[in-house]
Amino acid sequence: MLTTDRLILRQWREDDRVPFAAMCADEEVMRYFPRVMDRAETDAAVDRQIKGIREKGYAFWATELRETGQFIGFVGIQDIPDYYGLPAGIEIGWRLDKTAWGQGLAPEGARACLAFAFAKLQVPEVIAFTATLNKPSMRVMEKVGMTRDATADFDHPMVEEGHPIRPHVLYRIKADGVG
Repeated sequence: MLTTDRLILRQWREDDRVPFAAMCADEEVMRYFPRVMDRAETDAAVDRQIKGIREKGYAFWATELRETGQFIGFVGIQDIPDYYGLPAGIEIGWRLDKTAWGQGLAPEGARACLAFAFAKLQVPEVIAFTATLNKPSMRVMEKVGMTRDATADFDHPMVEEGHPIRPHVLYRIKADGVG
C-alpha cells in the first residue's frame, strides 16, 4: 500500500469491482481506448492486478481518497506487457473516474509510484505511453518529470490499423529524475 496526502493506493477489494466496471463502461473515461469495457473484461483486469500485487508487490493499485475512502480508479506500475514489443521494464499508468479529474490526483499518485519504483524496486527507468490524442495523460507525465522520447513512439499493436488512437507516444524518467 502507498499513501499520499490525499490518496491510498492499495490492493483491490471485491467492492471495487462495481465502480470500476461503471468507470470503464463510461465513454468519456474510455475516450482514448478502442472501446469501453464490459463487466467480464473489467473483472479480468482486476484479477490481473490482484495477482500482480500478491506475486510482485506492485501492479495498478486500486486508488481511493484518504478523506472519504471513495474508490476513484487506479494508479500504479506494472511490468511492460510483451505484446507491445518494447524492451522489458516498468510502466506507470492511471485511470481515474471523471469525478476525480482536474484535482491533481493522478500526478500525486504517480509521484508515489515513481518513488516506490526507484527506491524499493531499484529500477533504472520507468516509462509511460498513451495515444497521441491523450493530452491529459501527457500533461500528467510531464508534471511528474517524464520526458517524451519521440524516437520510441509506436503504433499500439492491439489497436486496428487506421484507428485514431493507434499512434502512441512514449515518455521516460530515469531514477535520477532525468526524463
